[in-house]
Amino acid sequence: MARTLTTNAARRSDAISIARVICILGVVYVHAWTGLSGHDLESLRGTPQDSLRWGLMEIFGRSAVPLLGLISGWLVEGSSRTHHWLRHVGRKVRTILLPMILWNALAILFVSGAAWALGLSAPVPSSTDWMFQELFIVSRNPDINVQMPFLRDLFLCMIAAPLFVRLPGWALAGVAALAALCQIMGWGPPILMRASILFFFIMGIIARREGLADRVAVLPWTVAAPPFALLMTVQLYASLHPGFVQPGGGIAVLDMAVRVAAAVFFWRLAWTLAGGAARGMLLRIEPFAFFLFCSHLILIWLGGPALGILFGKLGSPFYPAYLLVQPLLVLLTVLLLGSLLSRAAPGLAKLLSGGRLMAG
Repeated sequence: MARTLTTNAARRSDAISIARVICILGVVYVHAWTGLSGHDLESLRGTPQDSLRWGLMEIFGRSAVPLLGLISGWLVEGSSRTHHWLRHVGRKVRTILLPMILWNALAILFVSGAAWALGLSAPVPSSTDWMFQELFIVSRNPDINVQMPFLRDLFLCMIAAPLFVRLPGWALAGVAALAALCQIMGWGPPILMRASILFFFIMGIIARREGLADRVAVLPWTVAAPPFALLMTVQLYASLHPGFVQPGGGIAVLDMAVRVAAAVFFWRLAWTLAGGAARGMLLRIEPFAFFLFCSHLILIWLGGPALGILFGKLGSPFYPAYLLVQPLLVLLTVLLLGSLLSRAAPGLAKLLSGGRLMAG
């Protein structure tokens, strides 16, 4: 029995690491380079290439993100260090808040710098307020590193985590229900940019208490996959056919249902991969996952147009191939940059990776 529990714990740890990799790789699809403005993108709505892009974004990007919040809540509930508020928050400042600010500063330096020096079509500082918002994400989403509100909201969840882990189950359920309502109604800013992050963080705490991770891990695929496939099909159809689902609350309820089903599906997938042949490769990538999350938009802003000259923009014949391999191209670049930085400046690599990358 003890050996079985140890084996399950080891596989669960591997599955958590693998889930981070596949979820963050999926996020790259959400921000994939298209070479088009918002107006031009809208003019291609419903075309085969746009449908492919939306499918990848929804299936591998937005749908995978909830699992990252769940994992954070699950880990917090199981850590005795969470109960010591000052030390807990101090660690999260070093591993979440400070890297977020530094990566936002690097985004302004490189992306806005390229806009000034090379004519890159990208945001440039327009005021002190713009700089402040880009760096700290106080009350609006940033213009460059648009993925960073996740870290911003996650840090706020971490500040409250010592309280959350002390709450009884009924109170946690109430917080989760309130967060879900805020997400559906569009409430949250400027306190939370995305109330769904709080919802899934709380659900991660509940999942730990109720042993849901192990129970979902052994679900048959015939149970874990169909809800996600069905709801995702409806959401994709609704995104390409405005008016199919009632605007406002109807779309938001569907989106939350998709995210819950996606968390179940991707956790089941991560558990399967943790026992498969790809396990070793994915675990070697995992220390770079945070670095990948924080840096991928800088790389897309800078490298997207350069490779776009070769492959073309959305709508060009070779663009689908470019779209499909963008996460792999970004990952390879991150592996190279992260490895070089960990050798040349291990302290900086550790800081920028939230403590994941060390020398060697």
